[in-house]
Amino acid sequence: MRGGVQIRPWKPEDAGVLAAVCNNKKIWLNVRDRFPHPYTVANAVEWIAFTLNQKPVQNLAITLDSKIAGSIGVVPKEDVYRKSIEIGYFVAEEYWGHGIATAAVALIIDYIKLHFDVIRLYAEVFGHNAASMKVLEKNGFHLEGIRRRAVVKNNIIMDDYVWVKFID
Repeated sequence: MRGGVQIRPWKPEDAGVLAAVCNNKKIWLNVRDRFPHPYTVANAVEWIAFTLNQKPVQNLAITLDSKIAGSIGVVPKEDVYRKSIEIGYFVAEEYWGHGIATAAVALIIDYIKLHFDVIRLYAEVFGHNAASMKVLEKNGFHLEGIRRRAVVKNNIIMDDYVWVKFID
C-alpha cells in the first residue's frame, strides 16, 4: 500500500463500479481500441472473468481506501522478447491529479519483481497524454523513443511515446 493506494485482483462484485469508471470517453481516448466504448456492465463482467483465469494475475484493480480507483495490468512478451513486459493503467477521472497512478505504477513494479522473470518494463503513451508520461517519469522510466505517426485513435493520427525502465 502507498498512501491508501493498493492493487488487488478484480472481484466479480466490482463489475458495476468498473463499468461506471470505464464508461468515460476521456479514458477511452487514452487506451487501445480493444477497450470498448460505451463500456457496459456486461463488458466489465467479461473482463473480470478473463482476469480471474490468469496465472499469475496480470490485470489488477487500483483501489484508494478500498474504493475502485482504476485498473493496472501487464502484458508479458514472448519469444526473444520474453524478458520484457508492457504495463498499462488508467485511473477514474475523479481521481486524476492525486498521485494515484504514480503510486499504482510503483506497486505494479514491485508486483512484477515478485511474479515475473523480466528485466525490461515499458509503457506506450499517446503523444497528448503528458500526465501519464509524468507518472512514468516519477517511477524511474525514461523516454526510449517516439514513434512518429504510429497511432490512430478516434480517427486521429498521433505519436506513440515509449517509456522504459530496467529492473534487476
